Amino acid sequence: MKLSELDVLLNGMMKCTEGVSDLNFTVGRPYQVEAHGELKPVKLGGELRNLTAIDTEEIANTLVGGDSNLQKILQETGACDCAYALPDGTRFRVNVFKVRGNYSIVLRVLPIRIPTLQELNLPAIFEEITQLRNGMVLVTGSTGSGKSTTLASIIDRINATRGVHIVTLEDPIEFGHPHKKGTINQRELGLDFPSFHEGLRAALRQAPKVILVGEMRDRPTVEIALKAAETGHLVLSTLHTIDAGQTINRIMGMFEPSEQRLIRSRVSQVLRFVIGQRLLPKKGGGRVAAMEIMGTNLRVRELILSDEDTDKTFYGVIADSRPYGWQTFDQHIIDLFEKDLITEEVAKSYCTDASVITLGVDQIRAARGEDTSDLGPLEMAFTRKIRRS
Repeated sequence: MKLSELDVLLNGMMKCTEGVSDLNFTVGRPYQVEAHGELKPVKLGGELRNLTAIDTEEIANTLVGGDSNLQKILQETGACDCAYALPDGTRFRVNVFKVRGNYSIVLRVLPIRIPTLQELNLPAIFEEITQLRNGMVLVTGSTGSGKSTTLASIIDRINATRGVHIVTLEDPIEFGHPHKKGTINQRELGLDFPSFHEGLRAALRQAPKVILVGEMRDRPTVEIALKAAETGHLVLSTLHTIDAGQTINRIMGMFEPSEQRLIRSRVSQVLRFVIGQRLLPKKGGGRVAAMEIMGTNLRVRELILSDEDTDKTFYGVIADSRPYGWQTFDQHIIDLFEKDLITEEVAKSYCTDASVITLGVDQIRAARGEDTSDLGPLEMAFTRKIRRS
């Protein structure tokens, strides 16, 4: 497939519906786009047909192109990442991967413009994050939950307000940051450095004040990130974890049991924030972010040092610390339900503790004068009869 043919194909898929976030090419399935969290088949030229192994191989070869390094990674690991841009400026993060010997491809659509903290409706505490001088901030969540966008907004705010050197290590570069008050150097995995830990080790010699690491994938990366945070740098990164507790456990799980006491001590000293994200289906279409925000205080440090138990959990500490701007996923989900942005079904599907959501939803419905019972009119009639008697 020629590049011009691929561009026509991608353009056609992008225009088939509103809100396209991903393009999906899978053998045995038609061309598909993901819009508002749901995959939809795409008719091109009035035809809906399933893709063959030859179709996806041609697309994969065109995307990977003549990059021998990407081809080697794909052959050795079964997957590779790269970026691709259309002539109109639309950019994609590309993942090519093998499935039973065939190629599948997913292209994530990247926003052309970096959204501000205000445009993302991020809580006011994010301004505090942009003013941090050192330590570690982790943004967590599943693939596609908006971690990269949140970090891009934080970096953009630092870049606009502080005269500092910022180094980013990305896979691939998703948002192009212009120099503002700060100076920013964006480096891409595979093109500018061979691995995150080697790129991070080199970054310590590049006199940055702020370092963005695309992902904490392994022990060496975490070790060097801890060292960077301990030596006066602000380190921002991501983990594929579902909440603050699992984030701490994932970091500890990268080290031997004999090392964990020391690592717990180091993490407790440098960790500043853990921010979790989940994208929820929004009423009327689209999606809205639910966020867990945990800062650090004496209780959090004690939990990192000693680990959670049945009586002491990160969830409990976060829930008790809302006056400081922290919040659990459940607290934010209840807020979204109260603002009528999500349905009760969505609230219960994406929560951490169903009992907390049920209580919160019932309180909101009662305040609205709505029936909160499962029996509805039957129970209400019975209650009126009891009252009359």
